[in-house]
Amino acid sequence: MATYILVHGGGMGGWVWKYIADPLRSAGHIVHTPTLTGFGDRHHLISCDIDTAVHATDIARMMECEEVWDAVLVVHSYAGAVAPLLLTMAGDRIRRVIYLDAIVPMAGESVAEAMGFLSAEAVVGLRAQHAAGQGPLGAGVPDQVRKMADIEPQRMSADRDAWVFRHLTDMPLSANICAIPVGADAITHRVDYLGVPHTMMHPMHARADALGWTVHQLGGDRDHMVHVGDPDAVLTYLIE
Repeated sequence: MATYILVHGGGMGGWVWKYIADPLRSAGHIVHTPTLTGFGDRHHLISCDIDTAVHATDIARMMECEEVWDAVLVVHSYAGAVAPLLLTMAGDRIRRVIYLDAIVPMAGESVAEAMGFLSAEAVVGLRAQHAAGQGPLGAGVPDQVRKMADIEPQRMSADRDAWVFRHLTDMPLSANICAIPVGADAITHRVDYLGVPHTMMHPMHARADALGWTVHQLGGDRDHMVHVGDPDAVLTYLIE
């Protein structure tokens, strides 16, 4: 049996892995679904001091305390920006990495820049505000997701769609605008990248391909929330 670490994306929490974690556990696997600082059930800890290094430390400390070894690390969306540093901190505990429609960061850039959300100048301005103890704490993720869903509804059942929106929280803006300390090109582990057709992550798919990672296109009518809308499509690649 395998050990999995499932790390969520922006606005989510460990809760979002329910439809992946439950089948894995039923099959006898060990599954950890940590929530990053400032997200989900840890949203009360949101501050302008939280960056990708804090989140990498969240996972590394969990792995140490839970005595996790030989794990499969699965990162979705924002968590792709956390994975490279995590692998420098605790890579000896991880044997395989799966990027699920996740951000493929370059050292020195921010998530907001990589995704085209903000210009470099805007990012510098927000960092200055935070340094002065000003500016917003949150990135406004729930409102963004709702606006996007109004234009293109999430590809999942109505019950699951409502479940996702009930649990959405914001995420620390500082994590979106901090300079990423370690880029994806530093990863030496085996990486499988799972992409979907209906997503804003297409530039990240191209980055993964350029790095020589094994890129799998799940195809079909699947979107960025495929782990909720069609978990079986993801499980196929998780179970070895």
